[in-house]
Amino acid sequence: FGAGDWRTPTEARPAPPAVAVGDVLRLGDLARPLEATITAIDPRAPRLVTLRFDVDEDGLWDALYRAGAPIQYAYLEEELALWSVQSAFAGPPWAAEMASAGRPLSWRILSDLRRRGVAIASLTHAAGLSSTGDAALDALLPLPERYAIPAATVAAIHRTKAAGGRVIAVGTTVIRALEGCVRDRGALRPGVGVTDLLLDHSSALQVVDAVLTGMHGPGESHRRLLEAFAPPALLDRAWAHAVAAGYRAHELGDVALVTDLAA
Repeated sequence: FGAGDWRTPTEARPAPPAVAVGDVLRLGDLARPLEATITAIDPRAPRLVTLRFDVDEDGLWDALYRAGAPIQYAYLEEELALWSVQSAFAGPPWAAEMASAGRPLSWRILSDLRRRGVAIASLTHAAGLSSTGDAALDALLPLPERYAIPAATVAAIHRTKAAGGRVIAVGTTVIRALEGCVRDRGALRPGVGVTDLLLDHSSALQVVDAVLTGMHGPGESHRRLLEAFAPPALLDRAWAHAVAAGYRAHELGDVALVTDLAA
């Protein structure tokens, strides 16, 4: 990004300075900066670069926590503390943005669901940026993302399917991990992988029957994914209703349950 901070909408910030392979970025406290060398620039969108940091993995995590802050939207009035973007499903710090669909699910709600017979399983997904303010880069979203699916989660899904139950994903990132695993590995298997799966109205879902998701309007990458569950016209009507009723979008907004009409 160009000059500015989180209080300025990304689309209102100026273009970033031009960079070249070999340039060194200094991040965070200038007295103790984290240095990163640009090793590649994506020809499709020059804001998208590959970095090599000057510290080992353990040192990198320490430096990132010291120099960084949670990604947040300009409509918020106060800076978000780290705990504000962690849900009951929070795990390894892989995600760039909060996987926000799980945020409203408190421990009390999860306990109530379990008592009612709902099985709850988790996975880890490196949720990337949902918006950059750059049309060329936004058109590429979501970028390839890493995931880790535990054996216990795979077993729980198989038990649910065998019993005639439904698999409800908490967030679009969960869909991408599960469906991407099936596409790339031929079946739902435990393990770590990277998926570049892009879902839309033409996608045939193999695992997920419904999704609890935030409010996503026309043109958003997450909205295209929801078209795997419901026709665009129906999603348009749902979005119009949400706007008229005052529902909130973004990472601290409301959520909706979208089901696969063919399931």
